[in-house]
Amino acid sequence: MSAYRVAQWLWWSGTVPARATRGVLLPFAMLYRTVMSARAKAYRRGWLRRRPLPLPSVAIGNLAVGGAGKTPFAAWTAAYFARKGIRPGILLRGYRGDEQAVHQRLLPEAIVVANPDRMAGAASARAAGAQVLVLDDAYQRLDVAPDVNVALVSTESAPPRAVAWPLPAGPWREDWSALGRADVIIVTRRRAAIAESHRLAARIGERWPSAVVASAHLAVEGLLGLRTGGRVSLALLARKRVVVAAGIADPASFAAQVRATGATVQLMAYQDHHPYPAGDVARLAVAAKDADYVVVTEKDAVKLRHRWPSDAPEPLVAELALHWELNGAAVERILEGVFKRAL
Repeated sequence: MSAYRVAQWLWWSGTVPARATRGVLLPFAMLYRTVMSARAKAYRRGWLRRRPLPLPSVAIGNLAVGGAGKTPFAAWTAAYFARKGIRPGILLRGYRGDEQAVHQRLLPEAIVVANPDRMAGAASARAAGAQVLVLDDAYQRLDVAPDVNVALVSTESAPPRAVAWPLPAGPWREDWSALGRADVIIVTRRRAAIAESHRLAARIGERWPSAVVASAHLAVEGLLGLRTGGRVSLALLARKRVVVAAGIADPASFAAQVRATGATVQLMAYQDHHPYPAGDVARLAVAAKDADYVVVTEKDAVKLRHRWPSDAPEPLVAELALHWELNGAAVERILEGVFKRAL
């Protein structure tokens, strides 16, 4: 069983075996929570030092393991700065390289630096001409002091949809109290109803009134040919047999978005950052010949584009767009304050 399927079963299943397994893991989860809480307290009280970054900066992250839209929002933020004439530097931890390739493809003018040492990455980005920094997946990086701290919360992953326990019994890196250090909290949704997303945003706003609370829809807007780059309408998928391949944190939500076009979907789900060895590429190529279309995410496309067999129909790459549904203008005003410091 893949790591993705194990996590789905452990964190979302209500079966007796899953609940029993979570119970066995609960002591480890409580130990993890204690360590993370002590670490946050040490930084909050100044016992551990936070270092200022060399440029105006925005740190983006979430409380749970994957799936909240960190990379799409980081790309949107960097593009926002670029539209204002400010050259962004995007800092990544560099895990497996796919997110670095995604950022470079989505925003070629950005300076993308993959380095687990964020201070060293910031220095490299500044030396290369960056004027502002966007730190992807950095909410737990308490050793650096960004100008703006953004926390993303996925509607699909919030309780009661998922268990509220810390790792490894649940998906949570930190307790929800960690939202207290966020300047901006963004509730995201992919397949959840807008009303559910707004209710979650309202609860968060009541508990953390000092933060700007917004909500956004991460929507599939169109399709591009994997190799040709030709643009295709989503309507093309209606009543078609579609294989969805996804090595991301939440493949099921992506499959549901494709299914919403009217397609009949077969999901080939892999764990996040899946490297697609040769055997998997070959199986996908066979699936492409049997189905009407294969649809992949941009994160998967960067690993498949130069290895796709020339005799197999090319997959379609889903274009993901961020649409504000609540308080988007307030988020932009926060970011405007950052880029003004960069001028």
